[in-house]
Amino acid sequence: MPMPRQIADQINGIIAYLVEKGLSDSQSSSYAFRRPIRGKLEEITFGNADHVSAALRDRAYEEIYRYLVQKRAYAVKMLDGALIQMMYTFSGETLERHRLAFFSAPHLEEFQNNPDVYLEDEIYADVLGRNIVPFPIRFDYDRRDEVHEGMEHPKSHLTLGQYKNCRIPVTAPVTPFWFFHFILRNFYHTAFTRYAEDLPPHGDSFAESILPNERNMVHVAIPAQVEQPVSNLRR
Repeated sequence: MPMPRQIADQINGIIAYLVEKGLSDSQSSSYAFRRPIRGKLEEITFGNADHVSAALRDRAYEEIYRYLVQKRAYAVKMLDGALIQMMYTFSGETLERHRLAFFSAPHLEEFQNNPDVYLEDEIYADVLGRNIVPFPIRFDYDRRDEVHEGMEHPKSHLTLGQYKNCRIPVTAPVTPFWFFHFILRNFYHTAFTRYAEDLPPHGDSFAESILPNERNMVHVAIPAQVEQPVSNLRR
């Protein structure tokens, strides 16, 4: 089971890898760090994360995106402008909550200034398509009894867009590795063939949290510990 130190190290290893490969445009004011919060809780977060909750108010998506960029409320800003947030809360060695979010850029200001950078690299072919609709994606986990409600509010779930009641069950909490593997493979397909297979080692996965009745619905499965390299899973 991943421990707080392992999660922080995994996040920072992935960020360093993205920087090395040129996929990150900028990072927050610091890499992931651990800090005590209420009671015995410990949070793994990033600089300026306190602005995240303010962005969740009833606002248009472009306004939310601009606010997050202005406040630098992200762990990573990808080269195409997408913002990534990763926040975990532990009680001792037990994961209590996490928030993993991907905010695709509603527009590409950099493209206006440096079009050749995008036109010459097929990574951005889909991003530039006129039929692409940007929207946020978020993996949330919360084990608190007062929050969890079977089928209606699964402990681990995926939210698409800003839909209040969109909570697609997920089999387990999501580690930083599997979150980034999901993002790179599905939204940077060319990047997947060049980069995702070389992501830093992922270590253990979290234990499953899905209920039997939630498993009988359409849901998302998080891989458990695998014996073979991720680069071989597609073969």
